[in-house]
Parts: sequence; C-alpha cells; structure tokens
Amino acid sequence: MNIKTFPLFINGVWRMGSEKEVAEDFNPMTGELYARVAQASASDVEDAIASAHRARKDWQKMLASEREAILLKAADVIIARTDEICDVLIDETGSIRSKAMFEISYCVNLLRTAAAMVLQVCGEMLPMTMPGQIGMTIRQPLGVIAGISPFNAPFILALKKVAFALATGNTFVLKPSQLTPVIGLKIAEIFEEAGLPPGVLNVIPGPAEAIGNTLMADPRVKMITFTGSVGVGLNLGAQAGHYMKRLTLELGGKNPFIILQDANIDYAVNAATFGIFFHQGQVCMASSRIIIEAPLFDIFCEKFVAKAKTLKVGDPRDPATVIGPLIEASHCEIIDQHVQDAVSKGARLLYGGTHVGPLYQPTILAGVTREMEIFNKESFGPITSLICVANSEEALAVANDSSYGLSSSLITNDLQKAFDLSLRLEAGMVHINDCTVLDEPNASFGGIKNSGFGREGGHSSIEEMTELKWITLQLGQRTFPF
Repeated sequence: MNIKTFPLFINGVWRMGSEKEVAEDFNPMTGELYARVAQASASDVEDAIASAHRARKDWQKMLASEREAILLKAADVIIARTDEICDVLIDETGSIRSKAMFEISYCVNLLRTAAAMVLQVCGEMLPMTMPGQIGMTIRQPLGVIAGISPFNAPFILALKKVAFALATGNTFVLKPSQLTPVIGLKIAEIFEEAGLPPGVLNVIPGPAEAIGNTLMADPRVKMITFTGSVGVGLNLGAQAGHYMKRLTLELGGKNPFIILQDANIDYAVNAATFGIFFHQGQVCMASSRIIIEAPLFDIFCEKFVAKAKTLKVGDPRDPATVIGPLIEASHCEIIDQHVQDAVSKGARLLYGGTHVGPLYQPTILAGVTREMEIFNKESFGPITSLICVANSEEALAVANDSSYGLSSSLITNDLQKAFDLSLRLEAGMVHINDCTVLDEPNASFGGIKNSGFGREGGHSSIEEMTELKWITLQLGQRTFPF
C-alpha cells in the first residue's frame, strides 16, 4: 500500500517540518497505517505565527466582497471534492458514511453562513450628551487567532473556527487533533484552491501541549479557540488569565435528555437513540443521561433496548452500519470501567457492555445514581444511563446535578412546562422535542460550568473574534469647565 506523507502548510507553502519529524496516523477501524504526517517543531510554530502576523494587515484591508468570494469559493471546492473528503472522514476518523456526509454538507452551509457574516461586522451610532458630538462603535479584527480542534467532528469543528475568523478579518493558525490531522490539512487544501492569500491560514499538526503552550504565550496571537477535554481546557484557562489572552472553550458535557410522562414514547425512543449513538457517542452533545418520568420508565426501557438491538455495529464503510469504531481501541477500557463501576453499585446492565477491538456495542444502564462514575464522568462512547424520576421537578434536579452544562433536551407536549424547565435547566443550549445533538452554523453554540465559556457560530463568532472600539467626533468646539 502506498502510504502518503502529508506536509505542513505555512505561509502558503507545503513543507516538511524543520526537524523532519513524522507521526503515523492510523485507521481506527482496521488499525492499519493510514498516513504519515509532518510534525511542527518550535521553529515551525514560530514561522506559522509570523506568517499569519504579516498577512493580517493586507487581509484586513481586503474588500469585504473579496473575502466573501473566497469563502463562497471554498464552499464550492468542498462540493467538488465531496467523495475525497468523505473517504478521509471514514478512514481517518471512523465515521460512517452518513455522518461523513453530514459533516460535509454542514461545512458547505458553514462557509456560506460565514460569507454572509462578512457584511455583518457592524458597529452602531450612539446618542451623546455633549452638544455637537457624534458617537459610534466599530468592530475591528483581533489579528492572529489560533485554533485547536478535536478528533470527533474534525471537519466541522476546525472549519467553524477558521471560517468565522477569516470572515471577521483575522488570520489563523490551526493545530488539528493528533488523531485526525489529515482532515485539518484538507482544509488548507480547500482554501488554497479557493485563492486564499499566503499566510492567512496556516495548519501545523504536531504535539498538542508544546504547540498549545507556544501559541498561548506568544503576544502576536490574540485569541485561542479550543474544543476538547476539561483538563486541557482548565490548563488553557489558567494560562489565558496569566497572558491576558482572549479564549473560548468548548469542553464537552454530560447532557440530560428529559422525557416527561405525556411524551410520544416511540418518538422519544428514536430521538434518544440518535442522541446517544450518533458517531458512537463520541459527541460532546451526546444524550448520556436519559431522565424519564416514572409512568413511562418501564415501557421506555423495553422499547429503547429493542431499538438498540437493531443497530448494526461494524465497518463504517458498510452502508448498513450505524455504530462504527471508537477513535482508539484503548478507549473501550474506560467504558468498561464505567460499566463495571455502575453494576457493582447497583445499576442494571440492560444491553451491551461488550466490545470487539474498537467496536463497542450500544450499551444501556438503568438505575444509575450519582454515586456511580458514569453519572458524573463523560464516557465519550455508545453508552447511556436511564434514570427514573417521580416528576418534572425531580427531573430538573437530576439534570442540573452535574459539573457540566452544554446541551439539554426534553420531550413533552406541555408547552408551558417545556418553557419553564428550559429557563431553569443549567445548560448553554436547550432543545424542546428534540435530542441533545443539534447544531447550526448561525446559532450560538456553547455551554456553561465545566462545559466551557464563549460561543461559536453566527453573530456570536463576530463578537468573540473582533474588538469593539468607541469613536467620537466633536463638531465645532466643546466647552470645557476649566
């Protein structure tokens, strides 16, 4: 097999790292070598930052219509290269084909949304109290922004950072996940083909901690946007405070999916199934705690297990597969530990709890309580907890009993109760009569508590990625008191 070696992308040039280091990238399903990827050294990171810093002024001066055209062209490039990108998402990330195609269609819409945002980076006129004085605010790009993206939805979660940064006039340095670097480099190929000027986007795979620390410490980098684990996010947050660096964090969740007793049970089962088993549960928004009012609990358990038994687990290239491989086979040990701990403390294993290689069966636990690891810790796999509650108030208390606060959802036909609970759920996002897995390019995506802070998407990205400046103009001469 011909294994391709992928270089770095710095200042519009494809090149190997200065120290010639190369990392191996493996197919999570087969365990076979998929690609070799150049690794950025300290000097390569310096070159990437320097090139973005040099390019920022010309990129900021470029007409809004010109930036808009490049973003729209990038969307067209993705459409033309759909099959190629789909293959990378399947072979490098273990995505089933429908998930890969979802990422691709989302990214096309994302780029078109970002292109529209180019013309919406607006300030406002302000009423002033001084005679003859005009006041206004304007938004200006920050300069160089750096992004660190995860492995689970690597195309969406890297491109979301890049696209809105470019739309608002910033230049960008992208550090893709060490587990999925090739799809990050495909983003560079896409923008190169779309005509992006050299230096505006730089992609530097390499060791996460070393690159992240360097990006954080460099004063030319004005913002870090990160999606990943709580541990890394806490470290970045502490560093950002030290360096007075702007930062957005999306750190995952332990998301509650509430089913009230008036819910359509079959619809609730279907929503919950997608909410937890989409992409093997490797989704920050996964419905990992399903909270059910007592009158529906038994029938929901029965129907949910029956549904789980129909889900094919296997090769992501098989069109019938619903649950593919975890990104690393070793992650199965974490899920095993959560299952064993829960069962030892009284939970019932209704289905699953086994794996072959990286393929973990859809796993359902009932009777989960807060003393169990799985109640509090993110499993990041195809496993969920079913929790029975007496009423909607207990459901709310259980839902809020978490250090996370990313996404949440509830199924009910009682609109009054739905809005009441939505206002009191401690989460950055609430979805009524849907599952917890939902995202739109123009929506404000993000969480509270240990799920992070800051928002991505639409106008939220404009606010995060620009600096607001107040300007006044005095007509005539102002009268001073002395």
